Amino acid sequence: MPMLAPPAVPPGSLAALTQPELRADGVHLRPWLPSDRPTVVAAYADAAIRRWHCRSMTDDEAADWIAAWPGRWRAEAGAGWAVCDAGEPVGQVSLRRVVLAEGLAEVSYWVLPAARGRRVAPRALAAVTAWCFDTLRLHRVELCHSTVNDASCRVARRAGFTAEGTKRGEGLHADGWHDMHLHARLHSDT
Repeated sequence: MPMLAPPAVPPGSLAALTQPELRADGVHLRPWLPSDRPTVVAAYADAAIRRWHCRSMTDDEAADWIAAWPGRWRAEAGAGWAVCDAGEPVGQVSLRRVVLAEGLAEVSYWVLPAARGRRVAPRALAAVTAWCFDTLRLHRVELCHSTVNDASCRVARRAGFTAEGTKRGEGLHADGWHDMHLHARLHSDT
């Protein structure tokens, strides 16, 4: 069935790019490396990250998780960056869903306990969002978090994401279904 509007971002636009390293506001975002496995394992052993991302990870699973990112990039299905501070990975930010035809991506993030409270997540989120708008030419970047995840709500607000509403019973966590807050930034917001 033919579409009446052209794709917002032509297919192949993401795959044609080399995943960049991004530097902004004191954070360095780079593609994940196989040597980052211990960081990923430690992250998914943290109670808060496990609670909100609903997973644990062994060393082998961390290796597979890292190895999957280049394929997701080529398939234009997602992208993941290690967020580094002083040369060491302390968090992650990712495009967990990309819909080029609609000019849309959904982001997610986490920060290791030792780096919390230093605004690493909002700075990383702002950097990847700026790249999405300026380079990839997306129209909209959005994120969802549990309504009881106050820290994630603060990250979204600090990175300039407008709260748009509540998606009832949308997120399944280990303790049951959660209502989710939806936040978004539009290219025109910049």
